[in-house]
Amino acid sequence: MKKKKRIFSISEWAEKMASVVKPQMGFSGDNYKKYIEWRKKFAHKFRELLGRFPQEVSLDPAIVLRREFSDCVVEKVIYDTERFMSVPAWVCYPRNKKRGEKLPVVICCHGHGDKSSMVGLDRRGKPVDEDYGKKMGIRLAREGFLTISPDWRCFGERREAPERDPAPLDLCNMGNLLTQVFGYNLLTLDIWDGLRTIEYLASRSDTDMSRLGCAGCSFGGTITMFLTAMTEKIKAACISGYLSPTAKSFIWGICGSQILPGLLEWGDRAEIAGLICPRPLLIQIGKYDSTFPSFYALKEFRRLKKIYESAGAKDRLELDFFEGTHEINYPPILKWFNKWLR
Repeated sequence: MKKKKRIFSISEWAEKMASVVKPQMGFSGDNYKKYIEWRKKFAHKFRELLGRFPQEVSLDPAIVLRREFSDCVVEKVIYDTERFMSVPAWVCYPRNKKRGEKLPVVICCHGHGDKSSMVGLDRRGKPVDEDYGKKMGIRLAREGFLTISPDWRCFGERREAPERDPAPLDLCNMGNLLTQVFGYNLLTLDIWDGLRTIEYLASRSDTDMSRLGCAGCSFGGTITMFLTAMTEKIKAACISGYLSPTAKSFIWGICGSQILPGLLEWGDRAEIAGLICPRPLLIQIGKYDSTFPSFYALKEFRRLKKIYESAGAKDRLELDFFEGTHEINYPPILKWFNKWLR
């Protein structure tokens, strides 16, 4: 008689659950009509799953630090997104920007690190050897873009004080628990901060909001995907090192900052990214990525590709499958935004 296998591990339980769940709104269409029907239903469900958002308050923005370099200017700004929360961010733009000129804009989303990885400066504006984000914010600024790189909740200047600061992933999980006490999702609150960031950008006189992009890797890919799915104000995006089935990233590729409760009952990451369609979307997958293994990421990309094909927008979806690990591949991102935001 075959011995029954019993499960005691919560992660193994989750994997088994994911193997039998059948998403009620997983995309299965093959034409434009089915795409439109699916999109209408899933967009409504997506907004429902996000739950409640905070009440809006005045942004009350302030520039608290300014650094000038030979080819660009970097400003540290702070703005309020809700009653008890403020966001610090680096804004970068080319030094040769003409008076009255409106620049294309890119929101640069950091991963499990902070905004310093996007500009190479610490919170005081001093150079720092932090290149996880490939300094994408300042590099794009040198190419003629205005970029903004916020600290997301639980990261950078929004971390806890040292005496109450756990390890990074534990901080994400603790933050998620604390927000749930008040009926919020941590991911939803980050999306809210992203929406208010867009409002801040629109309040500036040097931004062309009809040419707004968003990009990020890992947790930055999470924010890019969910924020771009949430608002059509973002015209083009790059999701790097994140598009992979949720169930294949339970151990290393997920944390309290990346959880959307109830998602797998209705769809997965391909469906969320599918809400970006028909807008231009670049997906980056590192061949040797061990956090979001490329084998599974490519499978999720193929599901996303069917959505774009059904919408008649396959020319607006591109895959950058590169020789790399869990990282940003910067040159194709620059090329992508030059193509769609110029």
